[in-house]
Amino acid sequence: MSSGQSFSRSLMKLPLSVLVKGTSIPSNPIEELNIDVNKPIVYALPFRSSVDLLTLQKHALELGLPDPLSPLELNGKTLQRYVFISSRPTLLKNDEYVPTSSIELFSELLKQHGEDTELDIQVIPATVLWGRKPGKENKQKPYLQAMNGPEKAKAVLLAGRDCLVRFSPVVSLRYMADSHGTDTSIAHKLARVARIHFSRQKLAASGPNLPSRQALFDRLLKSEAIKKAIEDEAKSKNISIEKANKEAQDIMDEIAADFSYSLIKRGEKLLGWLWNKLYQGLHINNASTVRKLAQDGHEIVYVPCHRSHMDYLLLSYVLYHEGMVPPHIAAGINLNFFPAGPIFRRGGAFFIRRSFKGNKLYSTIFREYLAELFTKGYSVEYFSEGGRSRTGRLLQAKTGMLAMTIQAMLRGLDRPVTLVPVYIGYEHVMEVSTYAKELRGKRKEKENASLVIRTLRKLRNFGQGYVNFGEPIPLNQYLNEHAPEWTQDIDPMGANKPQWMTPVVNDLATKMMTHINDAAATNALTLCATALLASRQRALSRDSLVSQIECYLSILKNVPYSSTYTIPTDSAEDLVKHAESLDKFLIESDSMGDIISLDRHQSILMTYYRNNIIHLFALPSLIAQMLIRQRSLSIDTIQKNIATLYPFLKKELFLSYEESKLDSVVADIIAELAQQGMIVVEENEITINQSNSQPLMLLGRTISETLQRYSIALNLLVQTPELDKAELEQKSQDIAQRLGRLHGINAPEFFDKGVFAAMFTTLKQQQYLDEDGNCDLEKTKPFAYLLYSMLYPEVRLTIQESIHQAEIASENE
Repeated sequence: MSSGQSFSRSLMKLPLSVLVKGTSIPSNPIEELNIDVNKPIVYALPFRSSVDLLTLQKHALELGLPDPLSPLELNGKTLQRYVFISSRPTLLKNDEYVPTSSIELFSELLKQHGEDTELDIQVIPATVLWGRKPGKENKQKPYLQAMNGPEKAKAVLLAGRDCLVRFSPVVSLRYMADSHGTDTSIAHKLARVARIHFSRQKLAASGPNLPSRQALFDRLLKSEAIKKAIEDEAKSKNISIEKANKEAQDIMDEIAADFSYSLIKRGEKLLGWLWNKLYQGLHINNASTVRKLAQDGHEIVYVPCHRSHMDYLLLSYVLYHEGMVPPHIAAGINLNFFPAGPIFRRGGAFFIRRSFKGNKLYSTIFREYLAELFTKGYSVEYFSEGGRSRTGRLLQAKTGMLAMTIQAMLRGLDRPVTLVPVYIGYEHVMEVSTYAKELRGKRKEKENASLVIRTLRKLRNFGQGYVNFGEPIPLNQYLNEHAPEWTQDIDPMGANKPQWMTPVVNDLATKMMTHINDAAATNALTLCATALLASRQRALSRDSLVSQIECYLSILKNVPYSSTYTIPTDSAEDLVKHAESLDKFLIESDSMGDIISLDRHQSILMTYYRNNIIHLFALPSLIAQMLIRQRSLSIDTIQKNIATLYPFLKKELFLSYEESKLDSVVADIIAELAQQGMIVVEENEITINQSNSQPLMLLGRTISETLQRYSIALNLLVQTPELDKAELEQKSQDIAQRLGRLHGINAPEFFDKGVFAAMFTTLKQQQYLDEDGNCDLEKTKPFAYLLYSMLYPEVRLTIQESIHQAEIASENE
């Protein structure tokens, strides 16, 4: 570096330190991008710019990366540690080209790899973005282009506080040299690839240009599908085309978002304050996978679980902070009230009615609007459950939006579409008390301004929040596998609904919900709730609670459920202390130490948090319950019993294990329980360790309520096989409610009619019932007996008595 350059950069440092406050993406690049700081590192920047280089230097040093301005020493040679891929335009000259010095440096670095077979230089592409405003349609985004001196000064003044420094995955020059050689042509190729990479990266950060609402409406009104729907509306209602056209405009106005980047930018500060007010921290996992999809040009559809109204805000906030564009969000029309509605709309929300039935004009316009979003490249978010879960479990997916996503693909999109499942979890859901009241029969309160104000008054520390991005589902690939001829059904009018659509969408919905559960976040409160609710008195000594959390953590670490779920890194003792700080438990002390318990009200609320993660412990709990009740079992018997029960658990809890891998999973769980000293394995026989049976007993009780529900339904079916589906569901629910009262079962889903309905679907699929609903007693009786064998005697007796009384009541009717 020349002395003139060094002096000018020194002069720039002070004003830049005042004017620039940037964000690094990712926040921990060494870990997230697998950067080896012990290997030589070179930075590649898109444009020649001292301002960008100094901004990069500041962030690199803060993150523990080498200083870009420090020299790189290689085999006695001193080389520059940074390279520019494009020249900088001037006031007189606007040509962009790869600087000769950059080609020379790339050539020299490749040459060094030819001479030193141990050398592996890591090239880190790094982009400094001065603002991320999407801009208007048909206009260039100046901050994504190379800038001359005055333009860069203006960018720093206007967007210095909106600066983003993005680090991309490293490029190994060893790999390049070994795969492509080390001559000068490879250096030119490397520069060209880098330019394409930077172009995609910048577009991923800002998203496509935004149309004006009226331009969007005008474009939609020219759609052949909407024109026909307007004509049909005019005929069916015997009104003029003008009036039907006005009705269409009103529907568009009701639906369409009015995205405002300035609102997002200002709202980010408000939301930052809100999260600090509400939560002790936010944990984000696997965001790098989504960034890569965005950079590779995928149309991204976010499909989160729905726990709270906070979900809308939280996911947009997280995506913005992770360097991505906040999505357009499908929100229920119930949220379109003043002042929330206009704010949500400008934050990217588009509003959807609860039902499209009987309104062809509305359904056509909504479908065309969604297709327009996909065509223009806006990411989209919708909640497939259709509403917030009141029990903490995932609900069965509503498939309408998913079907419309596939229909948008059948319009002939020219880029891949990918679903990104998102698990959102909280240590406290602000609506959880309301959910409990609604499940007890209280009418749902309509969203309005006064409800928002009352909610804001309750703001306090709610522990920690979690956003885990699950394994993406590439829809093009999925359709290739499950509907190989799908491309033959591409229809620009978008009205085509092929025969394969419904079964494929149903299977896809299940896969999507399974991927959400795969990305579950366990935390202090969900683990403590699981342990305390497994105790008959909803109480454990502190030592027992810590010991049980250690048991859970060990299972989660040593028998991994999936590649996307997360486990706390804190010790069990620290997790218990943190859970106590959330003020959910009663803590009493005696001469032997602390007893931690739940009162009746909190017991009901804690089922919500346990249900967030119950699927992670379903199989370990099932094995534990079998052993507690039988004392001794062979491994073969356990595997056979698991195979019988698994389809029901899989359907209800969206479990991800393939049936073909169950035996292997069971073997791993048994090995883990033996490692913890809860069981003894001798050849093919397993017995419980009486001296360490409490953790096994608590583990088993986690699934016991689910088994009780199954037992009610199966034994009722065996006793009265002539019952039809509706009667079976109703009587099962009645008996479950009675059992709940007699045995203090507080879980709201225990007597949820919808859970029984899902179970009967599985009974048909597994051929316990035929298509007409007739019971196969020969197959059903052994299953009913198996379920009875896993229940405690007092529960079994209650079920038997209740079924008998239900029979008498039916005879007397």
